Amino acid sequence: MTDEELRKRLAMLRTEHRDLDAAIEALTAAGSTDQLQIARLKKRKLRLRDQIAIIEDQLIPDIIA
Repeated sequence: MTDEELRKRLAMLRTEHRDLDAAIEALTAAGSTDQLQIARLKKRKLRLRDQIAIIEDQLIPDIIA
């Protein structure tokens, strides 16, 4: 993937991560008793965070001091 493709993917993942965060907050605020659904959303959010970190590592080169 090119840097431009990685940046687009990164933006898409960040948007999805924010959307999941909003969905989790909404379910919690509404007093949802479906803990399984909330747990699945949180797990998905963690996977997205990991994917975001991987792409950020690819875009930002390591600088050895």
